[in-house]
Amino acid sequence: MEKFHHAWSGREGAESLSVADISERDDTEDLSTEDPAGGEPRSDTDVYVVEPLLPQRLRRPSDLLRFIATLVVLGAVILLALVAKQTLNGLEADVKEGADLVPLLSRIAAFLGGAAVLIVPAAFAVERVFHRDGLRVAEGLIAAIVGMAGSFLLGQWLVSGTLDDLRVLLTGDRMIEPLNTLLTSVVAYATAVRISRRPTWRMLMWTTIALYILAFFSGRQITIPSAVVTVLVGMAIGYATLYGVGSPNTRPPGSAVVAALRKLSFSPITARRIEDDHQGSRRYAIGLEDGTSLDVTVLDRDRQVAGLPYRLWRRIRLNSETRRRAIRSLRAELEREALMAYAAQAAGASTPRLLGTSEIGTEAALLAYEHLDTRPLDDVPDDEIDDDLLAQIWEQVGLLQIQRLAHRRLTGEGIHLDRAGRIVLTDPRSGEIAAGDLLLRLDVAQLLTYLALRVGPERSVRAAAAVMGPDALAAAMPLLQRIALTRETRAALAKNKKVLPGLREQIVALKPQGKVEEVRLERFRPRTLITIILSAIAAYIVLSQLSQVDVYTVVTTANWAWSGVALVASFVSFVAAAFMLRGFVPEHLPLWRTVLVQLASSFVKLVAPAAVGGVAINTRYLQKRGIRPASAVASVGASQLIMLVFHIALLLLFAYITGSNTATSFTPSRGLVLALLSVALLAVVVLGLPPLRRLINKRLRGLFSNVLPRLLDVLQSPRKMVEASIGTLMITIAFVVCLYACVQAFGGEISFTAVAVVYLTANAIGSAAPTPGGLGAVEAALILGLTLAGLPRELATSAVLLHRLLTFWLPVLPGWASFTYLQRHEAL
Repeated sequence: MEKFHHAWSGREGAESLSVADISERDDTEDLSTEDPAGGEPRSDTDVYVVEPLLPQRLRRPSDLLRFIATLVVLGAVILLALVAKQTLNGLEADVKEGADLVPLLSRIAAFLGGAAVLIVPAAFAVERVFHRDGLRVAEGLIAAIVGMAGSFLLGQWLVSGTLDDLRVLLTGDRMIEPLNTLLTSVVAYATAVRISRRPTWRMLMWTTIALYILAFFSGRQITIPSAVVTVLVGMAIGYATLYGVGSPNTRPPGSAVVAALRKLSFSPITARRIEDDHQGSRRYAIGLEDGTSLDVTVLDRDRQVAGLPYRLWRRIRLNSETRRRAIRSLRAELEREALMAYAAQAAGASTPRLLGTSEIGTEAALLAYEHLDTRPLDDVPDDEIDDDLLAQIWEQVGLLQIQRLAHRRLTGEGIHLDRAGRIVLTDPRSGEIAAGDLLLRLDVAQLLTYLALRVGPERSVRAAAAVMGPDALAAAMPLLQRIALTRETRAALAKNKKVLPGLREQIVALKPQGKVEEVRLERFRPRTLITIILSAIAAYIVLSQLSQVDVYTVVTTANWAWSGVALVASFVSFVAAAFMLRGFVPEHLPLWRTVLVQLASSFVKLVAPAAVGGVAINTRYLQKRGIRPASAVASVGASQLIMLVFHIALLLLFAYITGSNTATSFTPSRGLVLALLSVALLAVVVLGLPPLRRLINKRLRGLFSNVLPRLLDVLQSPRKMVEASIGTLMITIAFVVCLYACVQAFGGEISFTAVAVVYLTANAIGSAAPTPGGLGAVEAALILGLTLAGLPRELATSAVLLHRLLTFWLPVLPGWASFTYLQRHEAL
């Protein structure tokens, strides 16, 4: 059940109206029902329902979702059609050949389809006007007009625009409309008048549309992609019109709620609308003749899809063993809440009793609960939450867990306190019966966290352990993750980040020997999704670059001597990386195993950004060598810091040499200078904003917190210092030599220092890119840099592709073998 605010707490319905306002309503809102005691009709006009006037029209979330879904399907259809052009052309040829074999049938289809596509919508309009539903017809006409104008303008844009592939796809390169104007308007009309809710009319409408498409297709007046796109565009316009102008409000008013309660043998004498629950469902406080009261929750059909995108996102992202459907019917929602309420009562939990349920026509349903004078725990001051109250809360949750009932919303909104100081659990709609272990442990984790935010981790854990036992807390400890908690609790944790670590410490102190398997709730993280999307974009960029050159020609025309030099330089970079890592680790590291680790990092780069994969695998390697995690992170951080210093120093050095000796061959353009100034300005702005500066400072402090002591350890050993410096310098020089050799392999004329400047700049961009191995960003930056340095774009593209083949793609297979070998020998 939902949170209830009652008269004793001093809260009135925020949207209440006076009795005078109610008396001004139209008498048509009054309903009459049979008196359950006598059988004589009894009027409900003696019960004034204090509520705001319901709006005449509503923008239904379901219409907006259908509009978005139609656009998504439209995009998918266009992409699929562009990929399968040859298949569609063959299908069109087959259908055209079949139509030529039966010309009479084609003419009949053309006649029936052309006539019926106008007659059926007109007949439906007449039928609706006859039933005094002309407003719906008006909405359909608006959608038809918008559809006709929209399809015409879109068609003109496609004909005169630059999207030749899409134009040819929709027109077949013939002088026909890309989108059939009449068909678009008819589909928009049928969608806006909700003809899909009338099975007979729906069958007639779509049959005529199919005949119309068949007739035009056999007459080569429309293509298959054009027909599908036209239908989808019409549907999208219809749903957009419905959402834009709104739909008639079919929610039953408060008088209908009173009438439904009378049919349940209740005798209402007062009715007042109170604050809606957290899901947007209406709630009423009902007074009865015997002096008791009811709390009524009304489930409106048009609210069933509210919050659907969030529910779908959570369902896709999390693995929580939930059995709830993301899209629930009104009947299913009613039965679900009622079943959970009855199950909680049977378990002996303190919950308001469910006294009755009923549908209110076809558009709503109600649940009537006994009225309890309670206030939510959120309204109880922290200093009033004593140990006895905490024990009561956990006892109520324990009763639910014994019966395998998961509450799923144990927050201050779902936990109430009555006037006698007893705990009452409300809001059963989010719960589940016959819950699995994971859901029950999630309830414990949620309640632990909420109470810790109110009374502190130590008291929260102590109270829970006294009732639930240490084992239950140890089982819930792996689920103390922000993603597992409710939205309100996650928002509160953002302001108090010490709560979850404090809870873990208290549970570990309570049961130090407890070993619980790690639980991963997230199927994927948002950053993973972003990486996949960016990787797809990067792959598109790389493929577009490959389409500009002939890879076979690149490989066969390259100078093999210079290509061999580039290959050797690529291998030397891995040896140099091993020397660099060994130099920053005072402990002994075997050289060739360390080289294998660097090769393995080239395989990891396929699934991680360039600046992340190497750091992670090197840190893991050092930990497997017995080095403490803090020291391992410090060693890798020290190597990254010194490499950054070397990188900047070499960039400045080569830029100075290039500017002084080869100014004629490498003169930066105004665009490049403007880009550099823009980057510098962006850096100043970012560092000038306190929130961003604090964020960067926090990230750098986390990476380099123990770097200085580690550097001091390295400086005490001259051999380690030399090894680290040589390795760091060799890495950069090896990659520059590799790129220079690739340029020379195709006969490019450019200085070594200019290539060094281009590589060092592009490498910095690639390290910042969130794509695996800087894919896409590195290639684009290298090609741009070499082009600005004076190389022809085709030559620059060939050289960069050869360089990336040798340094990124070719090491993947030996990197995978090294990764597998090291894992088998427990070195990673």
